[in-house]
Amino acid sequence: MNSIENITEGQVLLIDKPLHWTSFQVVNKMRFAIKKRFKLKKIKVGHAGTLDPLATGLLIICTGKFTKKIDEYQGLFKEYTGTIKLGNTTPSYDLETDFDQHFDYAHVTNQLIKETVQQFIGEINQVPPIFSAIQKDGKRAYNLARKGQEMEMESRKVTVHEFEITRIELPKIEFRIQCSKGTYIRSIAHDFGKAMQTGSHLAALKRTKIGEFSVENTLSLEDFLQQINDDN
Repeated sequence: MNSIENITEGQVLLIDKPLHWTSFQVVNKMRFAIKKRFKLKKIKVGHAGTLDPLATGLLIICTGKFTKKIDEYQGLFKEYTGTIKLGNTTPSYDLETDFDQHFDYAHVTNQLIKETVQQFIGEINQVPPIFSAIQKDGKRAYNLARKGQEMEMESRKVTVHEFEITRIELPKIEFRIQCSKGTYIRSIAHDFGKAMQTGSHLAALKRTKIGEFSVENTLSLEDFLQQINDDN
């Protein structure tokens, strides 16, 4: 485990975010563990890019002076792997919320899927999900959405550098995607089905890269907590 000097002065820690945890919860858990282990009153700890609770994978955690680099890391390209599932839509565009509409997808072929991918490569316009952390009237959109409030999300330009279909086993479509900061993979999953005249949602998502940082070099949250407690 790294020394107290390194942790307090600044470190970049790569964590594989567990399923169902928010990025905020991971940061809080790590901050509490570091403060307790090294008997600190306070320490700066932050993450460089939110992952949804139902997503797993690479979370860059910065401590100490390295928190000043968070904006820099957030600006790097992201890579994800995941699964789009045809036949149903949800208000959150993933499985956080229940199905709200059902669609037939019998007309969807492998060729149609491969042709549709081309519509989502390059600079595209997308509308973020209402269940997102975007600020609306000073409040998080997901908080308003959970209260049943209707709102209109503004379209934004994002860039998809690569979009590869890695496996088709309908109704599931597995993919790998590289994209710019601010891209909502949930929106791509939702819009992908719509572009094929059906409905779809994001069934699974894992972030594999942020710039040159890779999920292959991460620690699980459990392993990090174990290491910091064992470093006596």
